Amino acid sequence: MSALSFPLVRPGGAPPGWARRLLPPRGAGAERAPLPLHLAPLLAVVALLALPPAGGPGGGATLADAASGLLVLGCAVRLARTRSRPLTPLAAAVLGLPVLGLCAAAAASHDPVASLPGLVRYLQVFVLVPAAVVLTVRDRRDLAAVAWSFVGLALVQGGIGVVQYATGTGASYMGEDIRAVGTFGPTDVMGMATVVSFGIVAAVGLALGGRGTPRARVAALGCAALLTVPLVLSFSRGAWIATAAACGAQLLLTGVRRALVAALAAAAAGVVLVGGFGIGSAMVQERLVSITQVADAPDRSVTDRYTMWAAAVDIWRDAPVTGVGLKGFPQYRDGHASLALSSGSETAGAGMGYQRQPLLSPHNMYLLILSEQGMLGLLALAGGWLALAVCAARRLLAVRRGRGAGFDCGLVAVGLLAWQLVDFLYADIGGPSTVLTAVLLGVAAWWAVGPGSEQAEARRA
Repeated sequence: MSALSFPLVRPGGAPPGWARRLLPPRGAGAERAPLPLHLAPLLAVVALLALPPAGGPGGGATLADAASGLLVLGCAVRLARTRSRPLTPLAAAVLGLPVLGLCAAAAASHDPVASLPGLVRYLQVFVLVPAAVVLTVRDRRDLAAVAWSFVGLALVQGGIGVVQYATGTGASYMGEDIRAVGTFGPTDVMGMATVVSFGIVAAVGLALGGRGTPRARVAALGCAALLTVPLVLSFSRGAWIATAAACGAQLLLTGVRRALVAALAAAAAGVVLVGGFGIGSAMVQERLVSITQVADAPDRSVTDRYTMWAAAVDIWRDAPVTGVGLKGFPQYRDGHASLALSSGSETAGAGMGYQRQPLLSPHNMYLLILSEQGMLGLLALAGGWLALAVCAARRLLAVRRGRGAGFDCGLVAVGLLAWQLVDFLYADIGGPSTVLTAVLLGVAAWWAVGPGSEQAEARRA
């Protein structure tokens, strides 16, 4: 008997033990393969971020961006042919609202031609790709697969980052080439930290959700623990804060007692990791202390950040409704910034020579939107994110009270969205990892207002 004809079912009708472990469980979605083909374009977007940017660090569009375009195109063709999975009215409103602010900002810009690339980028990240994710993910099993792809990508990039620290081939930090940046290079030092943070939050959600097998939950928890090492070695204060906030929210949503136990375990692990093994202990301690040094002897990066924040607010006062136009912040920055602003940041290492990077954004997404798109754009974009957060948290609490299923998916979606909203206080979009932010927003929208929402499930019932 050939291998292709080997039976998966015994004469009595039950599959053997090894087959039962590999086959999907009975019930919803059991008739589909473990990795449905309709998820391939979406998983390709995540997987391609493991490759170095095609044009080198800071080289513009990447293969992942191209894959996201194919994902959007495929969804558009499918909808045009079948119209079988349209967005819910609430999802269409939340995801389509930013178009109003973006188009108004582009039309009112002093240089509409220069604003056109920014319009395309914003539509890709905040409208088209999230909508395509909502249309691609069909059920909670698909969302779990996307979450595991985040974890896999984080392990790849984090592993490269740890090797960079150990071998002194990372980006330059305090005169040493030890900063873990993965394949993103020194011009995008937040890239690996973002990817690793997404992996940690997704893994924590899968581990705490209680839906998977004990082996899968232990594996998820182990991955989260492993990924803390490259996160620490990224020396990214914003990623540390956002990850702690997101994981803390996930733990609180599962119960106060569990949150306290996990906090104590995390503190003990941190003592062992930094104090016992000495993983960047002195530099990590100095980086942690610098978070609180806002007014008392702040470092250069903190001074530049707060100077650009003040400049962004001053720019907004010149055009409070529609802003100065997409991609307009660099043009207006010098006319509104104080003399405390430096001419740029210095980058080196990770296979690149010394470069001086201009400061082209305020490193705060909300202030960037406010200055370039005005109050209209801020209400459209940030208002949509707030609506997603409220709907996602409401759905998760309902599931926790026993009125639905998919607690693990809800924890993943709420945790990732919380991470992004906190991180936007210290960063903005830019670099190859931006497309992953678009996927994240799609995951959150699927749970909050898409086919996975409480309202959609009630209509199907």
